[in-house]
Amino acid sequence: MAQTHDVLIIGGGLVGASLALALDRAGVAATLVDAAPPAAMPAVFDQRNLSFADATVNALTALGVMQRLRAPAGAIRRIHASRNGDFGRVLLDAADYGRDSFGQVVVARDFGAALESRLAELPRVVRLRPARFLGFGDLADGLREVRVGGGDGERILRARLVVAADGTDSAVRNALGIAVGRHDYRQRLFVARLRTQRAPDGIAYERLGDDGPTALLPRGDGAWGLVHGVAEAEADRVAGLADRDFMLRVQDAFGWRAGRFLEVGERSPYPALRVVAQQTTAQRAVLVGNAAQTLHPIGAQGFNLGLRDALTLAELIAGADDPGADALLEAHAARRHEDRTRTLAFSDGMARVTASRVPLMRPLRGLGLAALDRVPSLQALLAGGAMGYRGDVPALCRRGAA
Repeated sequence: MAQTHDVLIIGGGLVGASLALALDRAGVAATLVDAAPPAAMPAVFDQRNLSFADATVNALTALGVMQRLRAPAGAIRRIHASRNGDFGRVLLDAADYGRDSFGQVVVARDFGAALESRLAELPRVVRLRPARFLGFGDLADGLREVRVGGGDGERILRARLVVAADGTDSAVRNALGIAVGRHDYRQRLFVARLRTQRAPDGIAYERLGDDGPTALLPRGDGAWGLVHGVAEAEADRVAGLADRDFMLRVQDAFGWRAGRFLEVGERSPYPALRVVAQQTTAQRAVLVGNAAQTLHPIGAQGFNLGLRDALTLAELIAGADDPGADALLEAHAARRHEDRTRTLAFSDGMARVTASRVPLMRPLRGLGLAALDRVPSLQALLAGGAMGYRGDVPALCRRGAA
């Protein structure tokens, strides 16, 4: 007999694990299918610097995750955005909006350890690992059959709802036959820990350029989290640079606002891609996180958007008799529409416009930056998006969530 599960989450990364915690908090049993063995964490929990919006910090605090971080998070109290070669800049201050910060900077590996610690405490969450999604079987009687493979061979599971949280190249999405729109920005983003003459003081810098952004994020350990955009054609050469030469390159792209660059840690390159599912639901299935949409990392919107996917789903399931009912999945798509549409448009627009080499774009960009810096209503929209308050916000994202 195939095992039957109410909610079967495929993917134990950032969004999948967070969804399991949110469902448990709501009193809903969930099963997490994770390719990583028990002694290891998924590969996504690496040395990347994650920028958690204020709404994300609220939710992860309510889920008991932020309290488990081993290293201190770095508060983002101000945001400074400018473009190399253009006039104008945008400076946002959280205090102007009655907030202590726009969010926090957390190292992905530390976040993974905190999630793992919380998951280990929850007996209601069933974890199958190492296990991989292999495909679907029959769909009948309100249940979808799922084939998974692991150390004990292949087995069949049955689920009332299958959640695809298995990343950009989602096998579940492909098996459902959901098409995607894909765009390669032809950039590689190098991520590293950076130490400079000036220690972080709560400012997150985003210096835009022809080949992508160069961002410095204030970590909690006295160093900066660096993201440096490089044209795809240059990526291999930049990867081979000695640390000193790499820092000189980044210093030239960023400038001297943080003083001289002194030391850089291990560098990891990531492609800048936009992969957007044309629909986020199917019969007895839903896509969340990068399986639903992968964004250019400019503005650090990706995980924050995916977490809001998961938290909205958990809210809807908590009050439902059938977690995979058509009406529930339609409600999920409707609630996520505004946030998803606006965030995708913002991320893609910023990535394309700020990297454009068209001569006419230079004065237009400068005027746009000047307007964002001087028009309070435009600043408020930008600040609200940076803090994660866009569209129908899940209850756990609001400050003081019980």
